[in-house]
Amino acid sequence: MRPGASSIDSEDERYETFVSRFAHFEPDLRRFIRSLLPTWTDADEVLQQTAIVIWRKFDQYDPETNFMKWACVIARFEALAYRRKMARDRLVFREDVLELMADEGAEEIDRRSSEHEALEACLLAMPEKQRQFLTLAYTPGVKVKEMAEEAGSSAASFYMRLKRLRRQLMECMESKTKIANAAS
Repeated sequence: MRPGASSIDSEDERYETFVSRFAHFEPDLRRFIRSLLPTWTDADEVLQQTAIVIWRKFDQYDPETNFMKWACVIARFEALAYRRKMARDRLVFREDVLELMADEGAEEIDRRSSEHEALEACLLAMPEKQRQFLTLAYTPGVKVKEMAEEAGSSAASFYMRLKRLRRQLMECMESKTKIANAAS
């Protein structure tokens, strides 16, 4: 074994873990940051700085905790720092307003995550054929009218079927989110 190989291997592992978690949560983190700042350009700049800070502090991260919440705390501080830096701009929010927006943004992320989990659970509970039909109906470039023609059915009957499946899916999701909200 070459000298220092285990430290290189653990550094590679640390880097891979960071990239995996950051890539997974980057869209949610971007939306959270965007909720704190007035423009997409500002959000992009703060996201870049947040990624740097997250990487620098990644050795302090406890893998047993929620990465997104940890990253949002860092992002909040980075947004505040950015806001202070841009304080000369009259379109900058006061700190108390930014804090309120950050709190609401964090709650929104939790709600969206809960809805996403409910959607996945409800889709998995559906029979395979219904799940495929719904998935295909929402695939970019696929038109329900063309699906109906291929199946030898009218577009109206396909739309009615899709409507019933959507309603069934929505009821399932509402039920699961109520249960999840009651448990927390």
